[in-house]
Amino acid sequence: MFILKRQDVEISSIQHPKRDQQMPILHYQGQTFRLISLFKANQEEEARALWRDLTDNRGKACVLLEEPDRFSIWGKVRLEQLDGDTGGHGKTDILIQASILLLQAVHLDIEEFLGARQATLFEKDMAEIFRQQKFPETSSPESVKHLVTIDPLEGTKLPPWQENHVTTFLQELHKLGKTYFGNANFANKVADRLQDMADGERSLFISWLNQSSLSKLWQ
Repeated sequence: MFILKRQDVEISSIQHPKRDQQMPILHYQGQTFRLISLFKANQEEEARALWRDLTDNRGKACVLLEEPDRFSIWGKVRLEQLDGDTGGHGKTDILIQASILLLQAVHLDIEEFLGARQATLFEKDMAEIFRQQKFPETSSPESVKHLVTIDPLEGTKLPPWQENHVTTFLQELHKLGKTYFGNANFANKVADRLQDMADGERSLFISWLNQSSLSKLWQ
């Protein structure tokens, strides 16, 4: 839709209607946009690719904002829509949902590029990690197989994890994925892996990710 510079737009913060936090809002020519994804200065190509995909292939009205130290993508929204943009989910549920989607994406890549046998081994390795880290209700291969097949966005019962479990899970998932693939390319383009999430939920997760110790692992 638009590629803009910082001087073209006005950015402010509003109180999120469902959470005790501020959320950034971009204003341009009477239109309102909210943050979808952030990229570092050296990720211009990835930012442009996602922006083109969202606008050309998915029909979303998006702004690509170019700044000296970063790139960001913003999706058009009416402020009254913000009341329902997280579907009533709490922050922890959103973090868990996003984490399961990332697990499924890694599992799918392993199955596609390395074969079904490696995907089964990955499930067993993941179960052992859950057992060692004492994750509640997710310490068997069967529970991992359940996680890689459910739709976490459709009211499915989520594992009873806390935020610290999510952080540990994403650290271990990254370490294990790197072992299987030999590199960390699978951890790039997180926003692309989470396209099925509501914009507000995806934005919350990515903001949380960027502010955490995981930001250097998952991008």
